[in-house]
Amino acid sequence: MNVDEYQSFDAVGLAALVARNEVTPTELLDVAMQIADARNPSINALTQDLRAFARTEIDRGLPGGSFRGVPFLLKDQFQQLTGTVTTAGCKVFADGGAIADHDSTLTARYRAAGFVIFAKTNSPELAMSSTTEPALFGPTRNPWNLEHSAGGSSGGAASAVAAGIVPVAHASDGGGSIRIPASACGLVGLKPTRGRVPLGPAVFENWAGATCAHVVSRTLRDTAAVLDATAGPELGDSYVCYPHDGTFLAELQRAPAPLRIALMIEPWRPTPVDAEVVAAVESTARQLEALGHHVELARPQLDVEAVLGAFGVITSTGTAVILDAAAERRGRTIDEDDIEPTTWWSYQRGRGLGATEYANAVNAVQLATRQAARFHTKFDILLSPTVATPPPRIGAFANPDPLQTLIATGCFAPFTAIMNLTGQPSISLPLARSANGLPIGVMLTSALGTEGLLLRLSAQLEAAAPWPTSVAPA
Repeated sequence: MNVDEYQSFDAVGLAALVARNEVTPTELLDVAMQIADARNPSINALTQDLRAFARTEIDRGLPGGSFRGVPFLLKDQFQQLTGTVTTAGCKVFADGGAIADHDSTLTARYRAAGFVIFAKTNSPELAMSSTTEPALFGPTRNPWNLEHSAGGSSGGAASAVAAGIVPVAHASDGGGSIRIPASACGLVGLKPTRGRVPLGPAVFENWAGATCAHVVSRTLRDTAAVLDATAGPELGDSYVCYPHDGTFLAELQRAPAPLRIALMIEPWRPTPVDAEVVAAVESTARQLEALGHHVELARPQLDVEAVLGAFGVITSTGTAVILDAAAERRGRTIDEDDIEPTTWWSYQRGRGLGATEYANAVNAVQLATRQAARFHTKFDILLSPTVATPPPRIGAFANPDPLQTLIATGCFAPFTAIMNLTGQPSISLPLARSANGLPIGVMLTSALGTEGLLLRLSAQLEAAAPWPTSVAPA
């Protein structure tokens, strides 16, 4: 199999070739590594080379899962893979970090599905940014324009998929980190409902349930099929999602009934939105009306300042918990030069917060969850931009004041974090391009447990106006 042939298939298609003995897992791995060797020096998407591990997996015999033999990438953030270090983009963990003695539940499900993990992908330090520019590994670049960001925090995953190294890659989302890079790189990015996909056993109630995991992909088919392979609770889950009848893949063949769609153009907090982004969302609204859906301007009535303020409390507390545990393991404190300035700011804030402040933050999140649920008794879908602008240039958010850097990264992605707090499923679709050819995503959000509805509507949009699934040229 050559590069062009490999890149013409999605993961479902490659797995079908393996199942029919038309190509071997080793042949697929060889092509994927050939592309990685050619493209990664320019995009910097991959951080750990695991090709020896991958070849050993193939030699031992892969399980007969639905993705047997398909090359795959694991995000270097808090999902354990036996025998490897998870750096989280942070030198505290990279320097003498613990070597995993187990697979996370999700990693085990990827391996049981037959995926062949051959590298880990770049991400910002502790996943705390909407762009992937960690000091540890350097910036990940957008394959559509190397001067621009691939988004974050799953920027390495998105860049690798857009460059054609793999058709689908693991990603995670605590405030938009699947959807933001999907928008930046022209991919499909589904954030599942809270509790749909397991995070444990080593990761607990991460960011009060805001964090979830899935993939970025070039096709809806892969997004749905991987969810079929990985969804379901694990023992002791804090959150258990509403069950889904049938397969998510089958949802792509079901046309949605006429839906009530709320159109939201303005962000939760006052932030400028680029005219090309507004045009993309308004064009999608017109397309949805042409498909028979009712669209009107509306938005959930939330106490936005309370819930986004709560998010800051929760993420800062999470930073403190993670780094204090690392300090205890290392036997010395975390110093300012151990971590990036924005992480240090968050760490110091988190260490200064009290139990009452954290409890109040969790209460604010739970209230917002109920308010959002009430909104979806009137509207089936919330339509909005994914991010406020096309992908920014590398370094655009750099500022000597770490708080200003955090504010700037938030202004780039002012739409996504609320859905993490409310737990709703939300998907970014690659429905537009800027005048200079950069991808622009449009976001659909639905009620808890209704990924099937999102997939049905997304498939309807794809059928009406197919988006390109080709890879970014070298």
